[in-house]
Amino acid sequence: MLESTAFWVQEPHVGVLRREPLPQAGEGEVLVRTLFTGVSRGTEVSVFGGHVPRTEHDRMRAPHQDGDFPGPVKYGYLNVGVVERGPEQLRDRMVFTLFPHQSAFVVASDAVAPVPEGIPARRAVLAGAVETAINVLWDARPLVGDRVSVIGAGMIGCCIARLLHGIPGVDVALIDVNPARREVADRLGVDFSGIERPPGDRDVVINTSGTAAGLQLALETVVTDGEVIEASWYGDRPATLMLGADFHSRRLTIRSSQVGAVAARRRGHRTSRERLALALQFLHDPAFDALLTGESSWRDLPEVMTSLADGATDVLCHTIRWGEPE
Repeated sequence: MLESTAFWVQEPHVGVLRREPLPQAGEGEVLVRTLFTGVSRGTEVSVFGGHVPRTEHDRMRAPHQDGDFPGPVKYGYLNVGVVERGPEQLRDRMVFTLFPHQSAFVVASDAVAPVPEGIPARRAVLAGAVETAINVLWDARPLVGDRVSVIGAGMIGCCIARLLHGIPGVDVALIDVNPARREVADRLGVDFSGIERPPGDRDVVINTSGTAAGLQLALETVVTDGEVIEASWYGDRPATLMLGADFHSRRLTIRSSQVGAVAARRRGHRTSRERLALALQFLHDPAFDALLTGESSWRDLPEVMTSLADGATDVLCHTIRWGEPE
């Protein structure tokens, strides 16, 4: 019987590698051999730390998750590999799958999305992040010539900023507490600002910082009658805001955005599969390589997750290389 190696969160803050049997790929299924996976520094680190609220255990399940929160649980959703067995039209194709960190796996054929020719495998792991960015922008509805701020220069915030860069006339400001993110913003073609003197009167402000301070800054810098898009996920951490100043007099709005369902404004005529295909097309853009800030062997994945949970600040997307012998 075939076997694979998978990463599990055994319990909060404890990651282990397990050997697992692989079923045979049947009709309508594919066997995928993983090339790279990517670590989602926000959600995955929250899962690793055991910060998924009990009320969200069902809603937070990843598409191919095994186990349950807080652990043991096999969680993740940025996987690029090659189809070794399956329908002829997919065999030997590079595909993106919302699958956890695992060396090989069997899923339904319609669970994989072919990666367009010319896109490197390592860059393709960003498809899930770009898909999230698309959904956020469908919620935010920026217009030609708008002044838009993205607060939080993490993986999602940077993807949003790069997509905004392609809208004619849009003035994009990427805002972060870490001044080193200026170099990333330069590579993405957008302006950078620290939190001390952020631009004001912004037509759209999107918060991806995962902090209450970031959301407060968004409220302070959006135009009167403006809408702030909250794209962060806080897990079980509370967020405290100052709503007693001009929040009501300026008639501000906070709208949540999350990738689990297609944005309401597109849900009637776009599917999640179409959204993912669009995200993959965007990855022809080499500027997204600025988000790939680290790489490790699959053997080091438990230590990588511990380091990220301990607060490594120089990481956007850390990729895991699976092409080595098991």
